[in-house]
Amino acid sequence: MPNPTAAMLVIGDEILSGRTRDANAYHLAGQLTAVGIDLREVRVVPDDHDVIVGALHALRDGYTHVFTSGGIGPTHDDIAADAVAAAFGVGIAVRDDARALLEEAAARRGTVPSPEQLRMARIPDGATLIANDVSGAPGFSLGNVHVMAGVPSIFRAMLDALLPGLQAGVPRESREVRFEVGESRVAGPLRELAERTPALSFGSYPFSDGQVRGTTVVVRGTDATLLDDAIARLEEIRRAVS
Repeated sequence: MPNPTAAMLVIGDEILSGRTRDANAYHLAGQLTAVGIDLREVRVVPDDHDVIVGALHALRDGYTHVFTSGGIGPTHDDIAADAVAAAFGVGIAVRDDARALLEEAAARRGTVPSPEQLRMARIPDGATLIANDVSGAPGFSLGNVHVMAGVPSIFRAMLDALLPGLQAGVPRESREVRFEVGESRVAGPLRELAERTPALSFGSYPFSDGQVRGTTVVVRGTDATLLDDAIARLEEIRRAVS
């Protein structure tokens, strides 16, 4: 059976403006690779309700899992939860179990949740909460959409809580061969190898580390025997073009 697939929807004007560098897609890609979920698309959208709803419709119909980051905080532009509710056609309100998590986290700090903080307890009807051991404010899953915070430490905590319960597959291994020649010298034989081995993916990445310029070829796949054969062939190619 093929691995489950995934897309990521990154929500936030601050990402598109360049004010904030996204770290969550990088982390998610590594974690999904390790459990055999193939990340196929990362889409970045602004804090715009209709744009978010449209993206959710497109992504959740095309992939096994959709992971979102950003837009579930306490401020006016945190509209991800409302957009998810609209995309699924369900209601949204402060939920008792989410409120309790916020109250417990606030009590540990010696405070009580403000009305603004209680916005983070607004959960679409029918959703399952995603635990957050960092700040207490939960994420949630609705259908195949998993809604998480944009703050990297909180995103990672939510993902750690979520991943063990998801449908997964066969972890994809990655191996590489370093060529001390340019990509054009490798392109022909690499194309032939990739065409003969469609079950694997091949990537060609130029590098320069001071005096040496070359190409690193990365091979990815789930079949160890095919990977071994591909690496052996790449070593032959490396000797031939050196």
